[in-house]
Amino acid sequence: MFYCTDMSERPFIPVGVGVLTVSDTRTAADDRSGDTIVELLTAAGHTIAARAIVTDDRDLIREQLRAWIADPAIEIVIATGGTGVTPRDVTPEALAPLITKPIPGFGELFRWLSYSDIGASTIQSRAEAALCDRTYVFLLPGSPSACRFAMDKILLSQLDNRTRPCNFVMLLPRIRTERP
Repeated sequence: MFYCTDMSERPFIPVGVGVLTVSDTRTAADDRSGDTIVELLTAAGHTIAARAIVTDDRDLIREQLRAWIADPAIEIVIATGGTGVTPRDVTPEALAPLITKPIPGFGELFRWLSYSDIGASTIQSRAEAALCDRTYVFLLPGSPSACRFAMDKILLSQLDNRTRPCNFVMLLPRIRTERP
């Protein structure tokens, strides 16, 4: 397989992103994980189409995700928090009924790459990704370092249309228009 590292052949295409923080304790004043995601996305040239904080409540999380999935201005949703194994960690359960197509490679890659940093503790992460109708949704752990790690190691390149051989952005036109 040929991998092209020359990113000048394709134009950069900014996408509209919704950033959701799931936490019982965070506020806009101290949402370091959400701030990290927003900072990296805007530095890369993307648009923050929406931002919210919801508590660790399955119904509230699902309601917010459903609204953003239906919003044509939001092409990508990145949620942080609620992906652990404690009883209050319900973000994957909130997302589950909204999934059209799971993207298991994201969670697998996140845990595989994380192993070098945090060892076997990575198995406690339920980071995942899915296509929900016509919107990509990524679930990240709630720590700022995990968010930065996921963004730097996986998402920033996959949200860049210039990344070869393929990326999530280049598929958006087909995802938005093709019928099954």
